[in-house]
Parts: sequence; C-alpha cells; structure tokens
Amino acid sequence: MPRWKPGAVDRLQAAALELFDEQGFERTTVAEIVQRAGLTQRTFFNHFSDKREVLFGLSSELQQEIIGEIAAGDEALPPLDVVMRALEAVADKMFEHRRAVVRHRYAVIAANPELLERELGKHAALTEAIAAALRARGGDPEAAYLAASVAMLAQQVAFRAWTRPGETRALRDLLPEALSSLRATLGHDPEAPPLPA
Repeated sequence: MPRWKPGAVDRLQAAALELFDEQGFERTTVAEIVQRAGLTQRTFFNHFSDKREVLFGLSSELQQEIIGEIAAGDEALPPLDVVMRALEAVADKMFEHRRAVVRHRYAVIAANPELLERELGKHAALTEAIAAALRARGGDPEAAYLAASVAMLAQQVAFRAWTRPGETRALRDLLPEALSSLRATLGHDPEAPPLPA
C-alpha cells in the first residue's frame, strides 16, 4: 500500500467519525481507524499524534489562518471588525466544503466530556492567540482581549446555526448575523461605534 494517498487526512477523519459513532470514542483504536480508511498506521501518525487529534488536528492550521488574516487586515478598522473579517475569510477557506464533517465532529465531541473539555481548551487558546495578534497590531490589551472574546462567542453562535440539520446558508453569512444578535442582546445601539470601542 502506498505511504501517501490523496486525501489521507479527510479519509482518516471520515473513518474515525464513523467508528466513533458506531462504537464510541473510547472503544475505537487507531488500528481500526486506519483499517476503515484503507491506510497504514504510519500514514496516520504522519498526520496525527493520537486519535483525539483526528478531531482537533486542524486547530493549528485554523489558528495560523486567522492570525494571518488579522495581520493583513485593514489598519483603520476597529479590532472587532478585523477579527470578524478574518473569521469570514477563514470560514470560506477551511469550513464551507466540510460542513457535513464539521457537523459530525461537533456531535461526537458533545457526546464525550473529555473531548468537550479539550474543545473548550482549544477555543480558549485561539481566543488568546487572536488577542495577541490584535496587540501586535498596536491595539490596547484589554480591547484586544474583549474583541477576541466577542468574536469567538459570535463564531460559536454562528457554528451552532451552520451545523443545524437543514441549514443551507454559508458560515460567512451567519457570522455577522450572530454578531448582530449579540449586539442586540447587549442592548448595543447599531448607530453607535462598533464593539469594542
């Protein structure tokens, strides 16, 4: 069997998600995942350190993409707008073609407390990285952290909507809608300057 096959990461992820559904995360082994995917264990470990990373392996790439978009963002925009534009760009690039897999991934994580805890940790680390990227642009540290936190909360709301059965709108379109709902919940006047000030 060739060491590298096209689409190995997607095949491993699909196989793992199927097995996690069928027999649970804890009872699934790497050997079973690679057998289902038709790949070798060496190929698996070239991409992932363990079976949890099948679910979280894209976190590092996601963070790099978001930070890159923030660094390239318009200097004149308020911090929150910079982050939201970065999230929209990355949504198109990394998620839109993977909606079914992302939906499936979220269901697996929600059913496992250990995985849910890891997801929350990854979310917190990404928030910190976004805040650091905003500070690197010369932003106030408190405003940077607030903008990062608000944007990530809006992203969570948008992801929930995007992964609902029957939802067809793009994640890019759901992100500003989620931010608008958050502003309305906070009683923010839409004519006032964007949050955070």
